[in-house]
Amino acid sequence: MNRRKFFKLTGTYTGGSLIIPSFLHAFSSQNSFSLHEKSVIFIQLNGGNDGLNTFIPFDNPLYYDLRPNISISKEEIVGKTKGMGFHPALKGFATIQEAGHLTVVQNVGYPEPNRSHFRSQEIWQTASGANEYNNEGWLGKYLDAHYLEHHPTGGINLDVIDNLALKGLEPNSITVKDPNRFKKRNTSDDNMQLSDNPQLDFVRKIANSVMEGSNEIQKALAKVTTEINYPKTGLGRNLEWIGKLIKGNLNSKVYYTSLGSFDTHDNQLGIHNNKLSELNDAIYTLYSDLKQAQLLPYVTIVVFSEFGRRVKDNGKGTDHGTAAPMFIIGGNNKGNIIGNNPNLMDLDKGDLKYEIDFRSVYATILEKQLDFNPTKIGIKNQSLKGLF
Repeated sequence: MNRRKFFKLTGTYTGGSLIIPSFLHAFSSQNSFSLHEKSVIFIQLNGGNDGLNTFIPFDNPLYYDLRPNISISKEEIVGKTKGMGFHPALKGFATIQEAGHLTVVQNVGYPEPNRSHFRSQEIWQTASGANEYNNEGWLGKYLDAHYLEHHPTGGINLDVIDNLALKGLEPNSITVKDPNRFKKRNTSDDNMQLSDNPQLDFVRKIANSVMEGSNEIQKALAKVTTEINYPKTGLGRNLEWIGKLIKGNLNSKVYYTSLGSFDTHDNQLGIHNNKLSELNDAIYTLYSDLKQAQLLPYVTIVVFSEFGRRVKDNGKGTDHGTAAPMFIIGGNNKGNIIGNNPNLMDLDKGDLKYEIDFRSVYATILEKQLDFNPTKIGIKNQSLKGLF
């Protein structure tokens, strides 16, 4: 069974097994804000987000020369600092940075970049080299090492399929597919065998794990109410649900969700504005919710994409590129801009050259936020200075 079919199968099964209960918004009990562990929320921007039009080098004339059709005017850019600034749809990001709670990591990528969406996402999710292929994700390996015993809610993935990043030897994570309905499958027979195929038997094990974890999730949800109105968007609903689980002391180490599609080959100005608006509004609401609950120091939000876009526009949009910024919010980060502004004069066949390996960011998060040695799961990159 190939990897794509495997994740489609596991996502279909487990994603349908645990779906957010209809009573999510109906709790009246008092909030409980005691948090015992730090957690990290990953928001993956699928399709290759255009980093140059997200965090914009407005002070560099080459930006406007190379992008005559899709550049953002200086007057529209918000949160200007050190020759860089945010897309006008990211006013919330600018506000968070001004408060000292958002770090931008510039020019993030990896050697021998791959411009295939699926393959590049796979590289990010496994923390592997461009020519290495792994069946387990970097977060799945971390969860396997962190928990001495099977822990079904170690990671929570909100998506339509399971995420390779969270796949380990044990099903220490749960995929939630639909935030509007609640349904359970009958998986009470622990001896059920789907086939002689160990991959399918692993699916069965995940399904049983879902049932174990659902009780813990419902207990966490029952402890909280939401006093902030989240956007009525897909990402808004996902982040509202994550916020409830964090405030309800589920104590999952990792939360994962995604937003797409940022594949802006055409009509980029309109599409990108809409996608960044959804991202901004959902994240700023979660940030405000966690801050009000005095939980922001314990939670780190990581925003990334599998690659950026080419520097020169194609007339109506941009094609697949390489390096792009990452955004780190909360977790007592230092609110810095790490790395140099994008060098638009020294390109690699029209693409930005990466300066910071994404695995260095992973190493820093593991060390500083999750108190874990990244070398235990094969990440040997040095952590970044000045992030936390």
